Amino acid sequence: MSQLKYKRVVLKLSGESLMGSKGFGIDKKVTDFFAGEVKKIHDVGVEVGLVIGGGNIYRGLSAASQGIDRATGDYMGMLATMINSLALQNAIEKINIPTRLMSAIKMEAIAESYIRRRAIRHLEKGRIVILGSGTGHPYFSTDTAASLRAVEIGADVIIKGTRVDGVFDSDPEKNPNANKYDTITYLDILKKNLKIMDLTAVSLCQENNLPMIVFNMDLEDNLLKLVTGEQVGTVVNNEAKVTENI
Repeated sequence: MSQLKYKRVVLKLSGESLMGSKGFGIDKKVTDFFAGEVKKIHDVGVEVGLVIGGGNIYRGLSAASQGIDRATGDYMGMLATMINSLALQNAIEKINIPTRLMSAIKMEAIAESYIRRRAIRHLEKGRIVILGSGTGHPYFSTDTAASLRAVEIGADVIIKGTRVDGVFDSDPEKNPNANKYDTITYLDILKKNLKIMDLTAVSLCQENNLPMIVFNMDLEDNLLKLVTGEQVGTVVNNEAKVTENI
């Protein structure tokens, strides 16, 4: 096994990724697959924090169209992230990997309250730490929550799992001629308005010099290749020159 390039990571997954081929909810095949991929990097010594969105169940941004105010809708979305977090926790623990579910909103019956030092200690003890409920505040996305938690716990990198191979100059699912970037800076992400994460999340990573890798989570062993230094996906940081894979 190659030497690890990243020892502590935060993996961000969208809630929609859990749907699989369904139009709503959670596909057990997907959670089992993700759990298996996380196990591979855990087994080689990577400390893993996980942040999962809630868009497969409820999105706060869509609340207004249903007559629900934004703050209330965002809190509903935070609860959806906890449902997804429990599903992932169950899948990971079924393959004998210890986990801790931590919530930014107090839910003592199912999760520990998020405390930075406690989260770090769990990671040091080899537990997968699942970080639910976003930031615990409305108007902030789970992308921002992932960036915030990654900075707080001293992660080496934030990894965003998607269903495409990295960052492109246009949507590769709509444009077959879209060009993929191998590396790109946060400044260029903002200049080109490439919506890989919301502005707050990108700015937080940029200001704290936290690198990000955007990659295809649906390909087997991609996550393992990434943490051992293979060229997978697109690297986003403050120093990289923009390079396109044409």
